[in-house]
Amino acid sequence: MGSVSLKIGDGTARFKRATLFSSAVNILMLFSVITTNLFALYAFNYSPNHHLNNPFHHPHKNISLISQQVTLIIKEIDSSQRKLAQMEKELLGYETLDLSRPNLAAELKLFLQHHRLPLGKDSRTGITEMVASVGHSCEKSADLLTQYMSYKVSGPCPDDWSLAQKLILKGCEPLPRRRCFAKTVPKPGLSFLPASLWKPVNEKIVTWSGLGCKNFNCLNSKKLSTDCVGCFDLVNGFENQRYVKARSKIDFTMDDVLAMGNGGIRIGFDIGGGSGTFAARMAERNVTVITNALNLDAPYCEFIAARGLFPLSLSLDHRFPFYDNVFDLVHSTSGLDVGGIPEKLEFLMFDVDRVLRAGGLFWLDNFYCSDDEKKRALTRLIERFGYKKLKWVVGERPDAAGSGKPEIYLSAVLQKPVRI
Repeated sequence: MGSVSLKIGDGTARFKRATLFSSAVNILMLFSVITTNLFALYAFNYSPNHHLNNPFHHPHKNISLISQQVTLIIKEIDSSQRKLAQMEKELLGYETLDLSRPNLAAELKLFLQHHRLPLGKDSRTGITEMVASVGHSCEKSADLLTQYMSYKVSGPCPDDWSLAQKLILKGCEPLPRRRCFAKTVPKPGLSFLPASLWKPVNEKIVTWSGLGCKNFNCLNSKKLSTDCVGCFDLVNGFENQRYVKARSKIDFTMDDVLAMGNGGIRIGFDIGGGSGTFAARMAERNVTVITNALNLDAPYCEFIAARGLFPLSLSLDHRFPFYDNVFDLVHSTSGLDVGGIPEKLEFLMFDVDRVLRAGGLFWLDNFYCSDDEKKRALTRLIERFGYKKLKWVVGERPDAAGSGKPEIYLSAVLQKPVRI
């Protein structure tokens, strides 16, 4: 959520982010520099009235006075810089990661060191050294991060993917690289496309460590999310009919949505794509889709990959690692909600808008609205982007948990405008 850079100097990693406050700090510092120069200019050119006819009268006293004034000004600026830096740190909530702490893993310290470019300054970028990228919230989980970075170099990595995911969910993203070999799981029996899209996945080719369920039957008996109820059953149930057969007015078929794109849908991005069925249906129509997923209570990423599809393991707090205006289609379900926090949803929507090309489609699919106010808030947010509403449907459907209580959902297909 915003650009984060890591600056490491005297054993301390300090995380900075460009904000309105930091801009104000820069302006204030510029004002201080200008003021300092004006004071210095005044001091060098000023002389009392009774010395107008003799500008060289007591030159040593004048130089000493100027030196004292400049020293005081420099001390005042330095003090102001320290105070402003502390205020900025407190306002942003960023702390310092002291790499001199004895309990930090040696591998973490090594990873975060500066690495000077072998040929000196790069003529294109102006940089002279490479600095490792680490999420600013890692400091708040320093103990977990140290545990994650404690391993035997060139040996097998610990079986700790659940620890890595815990760090990601705490905002420690991206994680530092490690110099160990990830655990390998044999994957016999993988099929080629298109057969792999709907062939049941062998339970032995996924990792079950750290999960409550140890097989797909267990997963299919649970409501993992509003979008994943029995979503690992590719033979029975509704998963093999999804996006082809509509159960209600809020279920749009894939062919209907693609027709709205006038044949211009080639690549897409699926946010919170469950077991990858959206990407599978798109693959049948020669559309390449990247599926965003995390292994929350289930091996989503491995399951998606076993179907011959592309999983992207990334939390929704992380800026999408794509260039601007590249996707013809962005699809999202209730996973867009990011914990029900309005500010996070707003940041996420702007990132969705960034990666979607002008004229591209944003398919909001069965977004769960807990109440009318949430629906109105989402509507107001969407209207700020000026999207053309190609299709907009609000409806009810029974609770997927089987309570019988109706829930409100919103489905929409929106077209991004051309902005000049």
